[in-house]
Amino acid sequence: MSTDNWQAQRERGSPWALRLILWIALRLGRGPARLLLHPITLYFFLNGRTAREASYDYLTRVFGRAPTLGERLRHIHCFSATILDRVFFLSGQFHRFDIRVHGGEVIQAQADSGGGCLLLSAHVGSFDALRTLGVEQRHLPIKILMFPDHNGFITALLHTLNPALLDTVIPLGGIDTLLQVQETVAQGGMVGMLGDRVGEGGKTVPCRFLGGEAQFPIGAAQLAVVLHVPVILVFGLYRGGRRYDLHFERFDAPLPHTRREREAALGAWTQAYAQRLEHYVRSAPYNWFNFYDFWRQD
Repeated sequence: MSTDNWQAQRERGSPWALRLILWIALRLGRGPARLLLHPITLYFFLNGRTAREASYDYLTRVFGRAPTLGERLRHIHCFSATILDRVFFLSGQFHRFDIRVHGGEVIQAQADSGGGCLLLSAHVGSFDALRTLGVEQRHLPIKILMFPDHNGFITALLHTLNPALLDTVIPLGGIDTLLQVQETVAQGGMVGMLGDRVGEGGKTVPCRFLGGEAQFPIGAAQLAVVLHVPVILVFGLYRGGRRYDLHFERFDAPLPHTRREREAALGAWTQAYAQRLEHYVRSAPYNWFNFYDFWRQD
């Protein structure tokens, strides 16, 4: 999987259009704003060839057959719906949603222990549902590892809704990124990251995923080795309408104890992550938001 395959994709949609949607969402509410999702879905389906082809390939793999036109449109509509809902999550309007938590005792027990941990997710569903709910509603000490420059306009626009969340971001690729992560977990904090895309210069291993072989980054496994803290898988799945399901589960795949077994253990750990990711993807197939050729071999 090439880094350029996703990091080089430019932001789609003009700034004025995004501001218009934001204005409608905040002034008129979620219902009227959702009416815009239908023309937006059609626009991106017709104009986004790369995303359209990637969606078709993915849906074919997850369904085991060629997807219908309705299924292809629904995939893009689901993505657009979660982007819109970021406005309401970031502005603290949780009352608009039916949020169901599964495995909440896992994250609560970790918080009660006072120890740090790694929260591992993917570009599936909505991570903002977890971030804003955890930080503002449950007061969990969560910080997020992310590339702030990718989709920078959308990120900056949405963060104007909740400037406090800027303090919860640890920029990936910085000279002190690892130091910030280590300090956070040492103080009992939770560090969240998405483990399905490789950054520039990152190492990967081939993993079985949705009936094929894809390159997965080993960065999450390497970080788990360095931190020596529990790893909790987190997925915020959008189920349509107002409903989101937040899933938490302990991820106890073994890590290497010696340098000699390091390479094999990191590969096995990453494969175990890919298997759990596949489980959640199959349970909510329209929640997969990697709109590029994920299975491309370089």
